[in-house]
Amino acid sequence: MLRTPGVWSFLLPGFTARQPFAMLTIGIVLLVQHTTGSYGTAGAVSAVTGVAMALFAPQSGKLADRFGQGAVLVPGVIVHSAAVTLLALLALAHAPLWALLAVAVPAGASVPQIGPMVRARWAATLPAGSPLLQTAAAFESVTDEFTFVIGPVLATALSTGVHPAAGLLAEAALTLAGGLIFAVQRRTAPEPAARGAGGARERPPSALAVPGVRVLAVAFLGIGAVFGGMQVSMTAFTEEIGRPGINGLLYGTFAAGNMLAGIVCGAIAWKSGPRRRMVVGYAALTAATSMLWAAHAVPLLGGLGLLVGLTIAPALITGYTLVESLVPARIRTEAFTWLTGAVALGQAVAATAAGRLADGIGASAGFTVPLAGTALALITLLALRGRLAPRSAGLVAARGDGSGIGHRVPVTVD
Repeated sequence: MLRTPGVWSFLLPGFTARQPFAMLTIGIVLLVQHTTGSYGTAGAVSAVTGVAMALFAPQSGKLADRFGQGAVLVPGVIVHSAAVTLLALLALAHAPLWALLAVAVPAGASVPQIGPMVRARWAATLPAGSPLLQTAAAFESVTDEFTFVIGPVLATALSTGVHPAAGLLAEAALTLAGGLIFAVQRRTAPEPAARGAGGARERPPSALAVPGVRVLAVAFLGIGAVFGGMQVSMTAFTEEIGRPGINGLLYGTFAAGNMLAGIVCGAIAWKSGPRRRMVVGYAALTAATSMLWAAHAVPLLGGLGLLVGLTIAPALITGYTLVESLVPARIRTEAFTWLTGAVALGQAVAATAAGRLADGIGASAGFTVPLAGTALALITLLALRGRLAPRSAGLVAARGDGSGIGHRVPVTVD
């Protein structure tokens, strides 16, 4: 896969550009909790950021499909860096909650969608139907989780060892630099939508119109609930035991499990179909989260976090792989951003809920949020798994009128 011509031109810049994303939520939680003393308030601010990202990420993906990645990315990273910097300054100035929430909206809405853009470049670079697409999906999951190994540790170290706002300000600076470097790599970017007869670019249909994408979005909401619930609850847990400095290490262990499982998934030549792998992997994830609330010691929580991380990767990788067979190439970036946005929305809701539970009851109660999110998503996935059947990408002419317009014929593939 890595010998495919041209891939290194977007892999290295893509890794640099996505690195700050893992620092955003934890940076907000650490700074706002420091200035307000409330995990609930910190969770609410990070939740607004996540909701804004979830709502605007698909629109960003749709614009990237239509006008090109660089045209969307350059103004986006500039707005994001400015908004995050303003959010940090307001928090340090003890601004009222409404002001923090107001600035959190553009900070979240402008989060650069580097991961979906890199995945779209893989799909554009590799041949359709290539077995390397599964390997690429696993590789991207490993890359994502490697950032979640480094990001939380870096943000926590900066926020606790340098200054409470250092983690968030570093996220803003790295996003600006990395995003601009990635944006100039235009040779491997997917071609934007073709122009019509009048010179205007065509408006492709929405990826959310595909039933399978909607099912995957619900599944990814549950995965987001794991990320959000774990981040806030682990922060509260380490504060309760008087060891806030190990928060990044604990979350890094969780992310390391995800990364390790991603490596294994990418190395296996799977014989079972992706739908079956999705259901089995998601059931394992739900079972793993069911034990988090009972952890009362650092080694036990670290071990359980590692186990949860090991079960997230198969569901994530299989979900992204299914997108390749569910949607046409011209709306693939948007489809990826719907899934990324679903993770952000689930993370936002979970961060708020876990923060309220941690404030009112304790960190153990916050760990029930990942279980609730994955359980509800698993029920939906089991009920609607038939909609994840891949369809043929071909168009078969249904009329002999010579217009060249045909109707898509769905072909179910087990």
